[in-house]
Amino acid sequence: MKKQLILGIVSIFTILSAHAQVVLVLDGNYQGKNLYVQNPFGNAGVGFCVTEVFVNGNLTTDEIASSAFEIDLKNFQLKLGDPVEVKIKYKGDCQGKPKVLNPEVLKPKSTFDVVKIDLAADGTLKYTTKGESGKLAFVIEQYRWNKWVKVGEVDGLGTNGPNDYSFKAALHSGENKFRLKQLDYSGTPRYSKEVKVTSTLPKLTWAPKRVSTEITFTGGETMYEIFDQYGNLVKKGFGSSIDCKSLPKGGYFLNYDNATEEFLKK
Repeated sequence: MKKQLILGIVSIFTILSAHAQVVLVLDGNYQGKNLYVQNPFGNAGVGFCVTEVFVNGNLTTDEIASSAFEIDLKNFQLKLGDPVEVKIKYKGDCQGKPKVLNPEVLKPKSTFDVVKIDLAADGTLKYTTKGESGKLAFVIEQYRWNKWVKVGEVDGLGTNGPNDYSFKAALHSGENKFRLKQLDYSGTPRYSKEVKVTSTLPKLTWAPKRVSTEITFTGGETMYEIFDQYGNLVKKGFGSSIDCKSLPKGGYFLNYDNATEEFLKK
């Protein structure tokens, strides 16, 4: 009798679990496009899986009793860039799970336009944007050593703007060149125009050329990179000296200030 009672409880629990509601949640920002959902059949091929859809806590009025349906985000008076949370409730015993066919439409896109960008003599980069449609970071790049190098990052506000930003960069001697870069889900970078300023900083020197323990810069601190003879980056940083004790013996290339030179590790 006791065994039958336990089996009965387990059976009831199994039935309840099978009919439990599951929630699929998507977060992002409104980009002016709607979502499309593939909706599997319910248990034994009867009815459909999705039971309710909520957008920012509000129940949608979209027709969901079909194998595919659209979530019309325009019905919620959203502005471009507004945060969106979509909850899709569905039965736990479905023949598969509902699938959002185009989730990328909630991912922020790089749409900024630079209204103004200035670079001061002390390395302060100030810029104003408009037309942002989602929170994406602005990567600050500086042209050094015949390539663009990331020197910082500023979180974007993600609103239409105008939005004001500021970043303090470390200059090198001679002409300095900077730009902004933003990367969205598409993987295609979006750039600002370049800005330039000529620094009055003295050109740095360094020693020794045959290194046993440390390279020391004379004249100030600098960004630096060290590459081995095969082009592998083995060290990078910012400072007035570089600890080289861990480097294997051999020849290396040193990027520093606005120059590239060679040294030998003894």
